[in-house]
Amino acid sequence: MTGIDLIIFDCDGVLVDSEIIASEVQAALVSEAGYPISIDEMNERFAGMTWRDTLLTIEKEANVPLSASLIDKVEAVLDKRLARDVRIIDGVLPVLMQLTLPHCVCSNSTSARLATMLGKVGIRDHFGPHIYSARDLGPDRVKPKPDIFLHGAAQFGRDPSRVLVIEDSVHGVHGARAAGMRVVGFTGGKHTYPSHADRLTDAGAETVFARMASLPGVIAALAEWSESLTA
Repeated sequence: MTGIDLIIFDCDGVLVDSEIIASEVQAALVSEAGYPISIDEMNERFAGMTWRDTLLTIEKEANVPLSASLIDKVEAVLDKRLARDVRIIDGVLPVLMQLTLPHCVCSNSTSARLATMLGKVGIRDHFGPHIYSARDLGPDRVKPKPDIFLHGAAQFGRDPSRVLVIEDSVHGVHGARAAGMRVVGFTGGKHTYPSHADRLTDAGAETVFARMASLPGVIAALAEWSESLTA
């Protein structure tokens, strides 16, 4: 284990409470298209995945053909809902103000959507240019692939082993671990579900926390633990 030189935040469900909005929109339109699914099931099974990958998974598992136009329809509806309704996760702003370590955002959302959401909740300027979308790297390089995390670390010249990732999804945890990074799970979004913490831990999160105000203490504890192992 090593110390921590960089913090990488996921965006959806970690900085902004957007996953629950996405699940509401997606569950309604997929159910309407012939595949009944609840918001809770959408949260548990597909949080953190791109909408395209979600649709492909549903088609494969249920053998239900879904119109390609559904991708564009959901994205358009979701963009409107997020621009109107997204809220910051409780405690995020004070934590960002406290952080002394370099930090950035690495997300599966598009750059345009990240700018809209982070701008609406008032923290886009805090991150400046350090807001990175996996979509900008290529359609086949989204989480759970490690590419976006490695890209984020490279922008700061940091060794992946000294990076800590904050993630709310199993796919994100897998991606961070594949990048050789440390990762902790967050379950403070409205999309959380009963087995959320256990699933993040099983995926490889070192610990899980539910209140963003706890993050500075989590970082300090992990850093101290690392130092004690290398002393």
